[in-house]
Amino acid sequence: MAVSVQMPALGESVTEGTVTRWLKQEGDTVEVDEPLLEVSTDKVDTEIPSPAAG
Repeated sequence: MAVSVQMPALGESVTEGTVTRWLKQEGDTVEVDEPLLEVSTDKVDTEIPSPAAG
């Protein structure tokens, strides 16, 4: 089942970000809150957690 992943608010002045690296491959097992991808903005680089298990 596909799950939509949205970039969380990373600060008041951050309006866009770029996915710099996927930490999971298609078909991998993922747990809730497990790091899923890395996002880079002009202010911060951070890992985005999985919103669902699967």
